[in-house]
Amino acid sequence: MSSQIHNSCGLDVHKQFIIATTLTDTDSLKKQKRFEWNENGLSEFKSWVLSEQCDVIACESTSDYWVPIYDSLNDHIPVIVGNARDIKAFTHKKTDNVDSEFIAKLALNGMIQPSRVFTQEVRGFRSLIRQRHIFVRKRSDIKNEAHSVLSNEEFHLDNVLSDIFGKGGRRILSGIISGTPVNEIIESLPKNLRKKRDQILEVLNAEISENTALRLKSCLTMIDAFDGEIGSLENEFFHYAYARYPREMKILTSVPGIGELGAATLLAEIGDFHDFPSGDKLASWLGIVPTVHQSADKYYNGRITKRGSKVARWMLTQIAHAAARTKKSKLKEFYLRKKDSLGFGKAIIALARKIVTITWHLITNDELYEDETGYEKNYIIKKKVFETISIPVDERIKILHEMKIVMDRIDHRVG
Repeated sequence: MSSQIHNSCGLDVHKQFIIATTLTDTDSLKKQKRFEWNENGLSEFKSWVLSEQCDVIACESTSDYWVPIYDSLNDHIPVIVGNARDIKAFTHKKTDNVDSEFIAKLALNGMIQPSRVFTQEVRGFRSLIRQRHIFVRKRSDIKNEAHSVLSNEEFHLDNVLSDIFGKGGRRILSGIISGTPVNEIIESLPKNLRKKRDQILEVLNAEISENTALRLKSCLTMIDAFDGEIGSLENEFFHYAYARYPREMKILTSVPGIGELGAATLLAEIGDFHDFPSGDKLASWLGIVPTVHQSADKYYNGRITKRGSKVARWMLTQIAHAAARTKKSKLKEFYLRKKDSLGFGKAIIALARKIVTITWHLITNDELYEDETGYEKNYIIKKKVFETISIPVDERIKILHEMKIVMDRIDHRVG
């Protein structure tokens, strides 16, 4: 992009139309035009912008409406896709014409920070990941509806089974819908569930209405349909991930808590890790860093900014939960230490941010994650020593001070 911008075009992009405004730095001449959001309208807009000889086109990252504009014009004119939140910080007025003109002014003065725009191939990969994420949420909604249907009939199967949609739970639910006798349902269950025969019998003795059975059958049918679609999507993007990023997948899955799905999601949502100069910059881009407010040389940290990908933050949170449960891991030791001082929720977020910085370092340096055993054990031993020893605080401080003096003398002699 040229450093000197003499003629800019600002766009206010909507689902059905586009408002385009051109401005120049030599005079106050303003041209504004509306184009319909269809094939003819986009073709007319492209011809109009090229005829105006604009140096740059700027628009907000509104949904995916900017994608066709970027793909069709970026080879001819630089297209800046700016963060909508940053652009709105400059103005308080809100009409389509004002928005378009104001974006053109910001672009003319170089005041819009371009967002990272992925290639069409990577955007397609990311769309599969996000489609799966949407289907998983929809499936969860239907499962919650099934739980509600059963609860209304006082059919508390979830008190006996940890997951009523697991292998055993599905056999029970399918048997109920089809009217299978209770004894046959129990005989069809896995051996580990037969141990709960009496508890299951107590639940199955409750009768459910025909209407409830019909609603439950509908829920199970939809869950099966979503399971099939989710499986198909996973096959597609796992095949792409291993074909396109074999080394990155191996590196990411070497980190505790990151599985195939987590690795593929991070690659789709982040793209090229080398675009970021440090792991902290990547964490900031993902919105997993705290907000900072400074006043009178005092800094106050607030909640995380949440400025990046929601899907990436959700996946990082799930990864952090898994890493916190990994035995004999430095990541678990970090989590336990943070949990003591910050609490559960903040400790998980802190661990997620640490995982981001670790993955950035590993991928940019082409290294696999290496962990050392025994950290969890050492942490617990140290914690219990100070919790169980009945020594006054002053005595503990004195002992630690004497130990430090001894260690300093040893270091001095060795040196």
